[in-house]
Formats: sequence, structure tokens, C-alpha cells
Amino acid sequence: MEAASSTRRLDHPAVTNKVGWWPLVVIASAHLMAVLDTTVMFVALPSLQRGLGMSVTDRQWVVTAYTVALAGLLLPGGRLADRLGARRTLLIGVAGFACASAVGGASVDGIMVIVARTVQGAFGAVLISSTKSLLVTVYSDEDERARVMGVFTATIASGGAVGLILGGLLTSELSWRWCLYVNVALSLVSLIGGPRVLPSLPRRKEVRIDLQSTLLGMTGMGALVYGLGEASSAGWRSGQIIGSLVAAVVLLSAFVARQVGHPERLLPLRIVLDRSRGWALIALIVNGLSTFGMMLILTYQLQSVLGYSALRTGLALIPFAVGGVIGSALLAPSLMVRIPPRWLISAGVVAEAAALLPLVWLTPRSGYLPLVFLATLLEGIGTGLAAPTSLNTALGEVLPSDRGAAGAVTSAASQLGSSIGAALLNTIAVAVATSYLATHPSLGVITSTVHGFAVAMVWGALITAAAAIPIAIFVNARTPARQP
Repeated sequence: MEAASSTRRLDHPAVTNKVGWWPLVVIASAHLMAVLDTTVMFVALPSLQRGLGMSVTDRQWVVTAYTVALAGLLLPGGRLADRLGARRTLLIGVAGFACASAVGGASVDGIMVIVARTVQGAFGAVLISSTKSLLVTVYSDEDERARVMGVFTATIASGGAVGLILGGLLTSELSWRWCLYVNVALSLVSLIGGPRVLPSLPRRKEVRIDLQSTLLGMTGMGALVYGLGEASSAGWRSGQIIGSLVAAVVLLSAFVARQVGHPERLLPLRIVLDRSRGWALIALIVNGLSTFGMMLILTYQLQSVLGYSALRTGLALIPFAVGGVIGSALLAPSLMVRIPPRWLISAGVVAEAAALLPLVWLTPRSGYLPLVFLATLLEGIGTGLAAPTSLNTALGEVLPSDRGAAGAVTSAASQLGSSIGAALLNTIAVAVATSYLATHPSLGVITSTVHGFAVAMVWGALITAAAAIPIAIFVNARTPARQP
């Protein structure tokens, strides 16, 4: 009955009755499943490697295969959601993700688990693109959408820390295989609840999926994410990294050129050329850079320097999740309808930059308190303010036929920012540590390494803070409630 009434309301946009929380539960649980799977598997990798007899190089592909497939298929997944209907593609994505997880958990060798992870990434791209489109479609009331965006962002932002904790518990108490099997249980929320509470949207046969654009975008994004993700281990001067990044530039340039003048291609350029939407996407990139760059450095600091276990590291990052809830679920919903988006986004970005500053004073003897606690809490609050407002701005006033593509672009922006942040800040940290050790050999490797961490945080703070200025200038000055 609730599903029918929700569908009727959506068929008549003039009706402003509240939709309720159940659609959000279904949408967020599906998206969270794909987000969790990255950090859950980080913890399980050593055990998985031993269990299947994999080499260190092959082990890394368990993560890389997933992220490359996910990044490469986000844009096609978004356009598929526009053509087939977002509820239909969400359920397809969740079912495929669950099946691939079950196969991966039952793997008997390295090749089998890598193939399963690749398929997981492909279906993950489809379901992630569908979630953003459904959020905009289901929640048309501005006040309710502001609250929903806040809760959705808080849920997804906390996924990284939750993944580390869950991965540690499952690996230590059961087996690495349960880090994959758990997705089958999580998928039931969407597979059972989706048909009941989500509207069945009509197919849009006029939406075309250009095969050539799909191949260019898929290979270009895949090459870019692979090059950035592997740069820290292979080195920026490595032939495979240089070749991957050059290929990414060529392929993505060809992709953009093919979209020009063709509004029905894979990515209608009207989506990204809108000034407010474009800078909101940049804010999502910066958010990913700051958050994942900091999390990577802190993971090294806590585990390699302070000797934390993976489970204890996940628990140590809980203040980030708490800050995310404070920012996105408590502060952002009320502020989004009162403060122009550009000020709220830029304030969140400045808070993210400020969160990196305590880590500038890291030393080998630094404990968890106060530096790490303060940094993670403040980063969570900044992300909670900037991310839902950026997402709302990027998805607002999009044509119904473009909602899937717009949702895919926001996910691609976050994925790109995460890859850049991890690669760039880790590279800076390694280069500084190497140089510092050469000039101060008596201080030792640990001191030099932590010095590299601190300098990387300086650069991260500067890059993040610099983005706040154009965001405050170019993002639309109107509050969401006043937009037509």
C-alpha cells in the first residue's frame, strides 16, 4: 500500500506529500554494499593471499580489478539507468553484485576471485549510478530531499571505517570468504524492499547508448584509475604508469570530442557544462582527494608506525563517521534550505582542509590523542557539510532523461578524487621521506616516513583550501528552496 501511494505521488509532481524513509533505506543499503566492498577486502587481502596461494602482484589485482571495472562502467551504467528505468537497473545491479560475491567467496584460485571481483565492479557501477537517479526522482520535496541527501551521505561516508571494522571481524572470526559472502545477505534488503517501496519508472527508448562512446569512456576511465592507483607502488616513472595515463588522456579526449554536438551520446555535455553543476562536481573531487588521501596516510601511521591491527585501525577512524553524521545528518539538512549552496560547500571544503592541519605535527611518538582524533572528527564534519550540498547541487534541475547520467558523473567525480588523493599524497609522502632520509640518515626510516606524511598533509590542505575560493564564486548563490 505504501509503495502504491509513493508511486502515485511520483506520477504527480505537484503533490508534495512526504515519501518517507523506506525508499532511502533500500537505496542507501545498495550503495553502501558497493562502497563497503573496497575497504572490507583491504583487511582480508593477506588472509586471501595465503588461502589461495597468490603472489603479491596478483593479490593487488583483487582490489584493482574491482576499482577499474567500477570506474570504467559508471557512465554507461548511468545511461543504462536512464534508458531502462533506475529501479530496474538497481535491482539488476544488486542481483549481479550478490551473485559475483558468492562466486568470489567460493573461489578456488586467484584467477577465479579476480574475475569475480571484476564482475562485482561492473554490477557495482550499474547499481551506484541507479541510486543517485532514484534519490532525485523519489524525493522531489526540497526540505525532504535535503534531509535525505544528508543521511545518504553520512551513510556512505561512514562506509570506509565500517568496512575496516567489518572486514577485521569477519576475517578474524570466520574467514576472508565471508567478506564476500556478506554481500549476499546485504543484497536482500534491496531485492526484497526495492519492488515494494521504489517506483517503477518507465523505459525511455529515446535515450541512446552509443557503443563507441561507451568503449572510449570505459577504457579511458579505467586507464586513468589504474594509472593513479598503481603509481604509488610502481612509481610515476614506470612505463606501465606513463603508458596508462597517456592512454587515459587520449581516450578521454576522444570521448569528450565525440560528445560535442551530440546531446544523446553517453554523457550529454549539458550536464557538466552548467557552471554550478560543474563546480559542485569539482567539490566532490576535492572531497575525495582530501578524505582518501588522509585515510591512506592515517592507515600507514596507525598500522606501520603505531602498530595498530586492522580492526583497531577501523575503530580509530570511527570519529570520521561520527563527524560525518553530525555534518550531513544534523547540520546540512537545516542549513541547505537557509544558506546558499556556494557558501555551504566552500565552508565544508575549508573544514576539510583544516582537518589535515593537525596531522602536520605528526611524529613517530604521536599518540592517537589529540591529533588523529581531532583530524578525523573535523574531516567528517567537513565532508558532511560539503558532500550532500554538492550532490544536491549537481543533481538538481537535471532533465528526467539525464538523471542516471548525472548520478554516474557524481560517482565518477568521487572515484576520481579518491584515486588522485591516494596517488598524489602518497607519492609526495614517499618522495619527501626518501629525500629526508638521504639528508638525515641518523634519524632513521620511521622518522623520515612520518616527516613525509606531515609534508603530504600540508600539500593536501593547500590544494583543498585553494578549491574553496572558485567554488564560493561560481556555484549558484540561490538556496535550494528558492530554485524553480
